[in-house]
Amino acid sequence: MKCIAIDDEPRALQIIRLHAARIAAISKLTTFRSGLDAIDFLMHEKADLIFLDISMPDLTGIEFLQSLPQRPLVIFTTAYAEYAVQSYEFEAIDYLLKPIEFPRFLKAVNKANAVFQQRDPSLPDRLYQVKSGPETYQVNLNDILYIEASGNYITFVTQQRKIISMTTLAEVEQSLPASMFCRVHKSFIVSLLHIDVAGMHQLKINQETIPIGRTYREGFKRSFDRNR
Repeated sequence: MKCIAIDDEPRALQIIRLHAARIAAISKLTTFRSGLDAIDFLMHEKADLIFLDISMPDLTGIEFLQSLPQRPLVIFTTAYAEYAVQSYEFEAIDYLLKPIEFPRFLKAVNKANAVFQQRDPSLPDRLYQVKSGPETYQVNLNDILYIEASGNYITFVTQQRKIISMTTLAEVEQSLPASMFCRVHKSFIVSLLHIDVAGMHQLKINQETIPIGRTYREGFKRSFDRNR
């Protein structure tokens, strides 16, 4: 994704640059201290995702968004939690409170990337970032078979390998495209692309049997029927 970051604080922009440099889904990042400069840039350049501070002197983040004829994906970055309600009005991907830690930044970018990939299905690779210890893996969404929670970690099971990550199934569920993945149990998210057999109480993916929880049964049936 081609991204821009707008913030009047140099330190905040430096942190975003450092975080973005670790994420392969961000192909380019251009930074601005002023919303007015960013508007000039967007007149002749494209941005897929904006990291946007809200409280700025010349033009607030809200005023900046209101001035755009077409809005890219937006992640708000601010030191003030009280602005969260306004972020929902603009359908922001996420709302990051400063100082921004890398795991939280990565989660927000993964959510944005999933939406970005959905918007443009012609893209050959639909990549998802998985953090495992000090490493960050690029995983093609089409290769993920299912995701299993166990204790304090989850396992991404792909066609090639298994990747263990210290996150929660709820966080992963929020960041994955609902058109491709479905929560079927308190411990499982499955790829709708790879289901071999589906019954009322369980399903099979790649010869693995996965339970379908009663709470998730109706939602899974709707998702599965849409993808048949």
